[in-house]
Amino acid sequence: MLHGSETWPVRKENEVALQRTEMTMVRWMCGFKLQDRVPSKGLRERLRSDDIISVLQQNRLRWYGHVLQKEDSDWVKKCREYDFQVPGQEVDQRKIRRDCGKRLSGT
Repeated sequence: MLHGSETWPVRKENEVALQRTEMTMVRWMCGFKLQDRVPSKGLRERLRSDDIISVLQQNRLRWYGHVLQKEDSDWVKKCREYDFQVPGQEVDQRKIRRDCGKRLSGT
């Protein structure tokens, strides 16, 4: 479910949808229905699994660590500067994608 999640722009709605889907799968794996009123924490302990949001955060932090270790000339590290936005200043997302795309293609 989290394939490629290192680079996802995640909103609160996305987190809620991921948690809901994960718990549906966990209940199905454990053989419980929602009507059985078994707490989610108990089911996660039974499977020895972490909350999907904490796993998502760990994946993103791991990826960010890799980006920080890259050389300054690497296009991925250069695109990192676009992540920060000055309050009150509008960011042109098309320009950011175009500039990062040029670095990716090498032109």
